[in-house]
Amino acid sequence: MAKPSSRDMALARQARLVGVVMASAIVAWVVLGWMGREFGWDPRYAFLIDFSALAAFGWSLIVTFRIWRQGKAGK
Repeated sequence: MAKPSSRDMALARQARLVGVVMASAIVAWVVLGWMGREFGWDPRYAFLIDFSALAAFGWSLIVTFRIWRQGKAGK
């Protein structure tokens, strides 16, 4: 088995970062949404939470696409 190249390691590091961002966004979205309902926060905070989660998911999608393209270019 060949040792992974530094490029492959960098792509793996980026992929792990994407996974952490997505998991953190999901957990924060659910917890903050629950807290907002439980404590009666103003609905504008719900929109802020939702848009923040959408921004995290959008960033993750873009970075995942870039990782995929770089992986295909290396083969």
